Amino acid sequence: MTKLYEADFYTWALTQADAARRRSANEIDWDNVAEELESLGKSEARELSSRYLVLLTHLLKWIYQPDKRSKSWRATIQLQRKQIGDHLKENPGLKSRERKIFASAYAGARIAASGETEQDEEVFPEAAPFTMKQAKDAAWLP
Repeated sequence: MTKLYEADFYTWALTQADAARRRSANEIDWDNVAEELESLGKSEARELSSRYLVLLTHLLKWIYQPDKRSKSWRATIQLQRKQIGDHLKENPGLKSRERKIFASAYAGARIAASGETEQDEEVFPEAAPFTMKQAKDAAWLP
């Protein structure tokens, strides 16, 4: 099975799904299945991080470029908040990592906001100027 995994992932995945449905344990490529399951979990964390990155970048732009605020920015903020909430409902196990993901995404948001506003990264505080709760609050804007 390892050779199939390396040569044709698609066929390997279908074969493994079939074996799992049939409860055929001796046909399961256990090491690679475990690796892929772990990878799926990591992709859910990356999705949350990506949503936070977009949200936090727009909140920083909202604070540091008040003259450029737009309906589009507000819509992006609202959409990302909804998608973060939805993602956490679908993946409640991420709650334990949410603060770490938020902090990491904020570090990236400083870089993104700097590039999008053409302001030096140092203009944006090293720690978020709002809480995670505020960032997710549909009624809050800085």
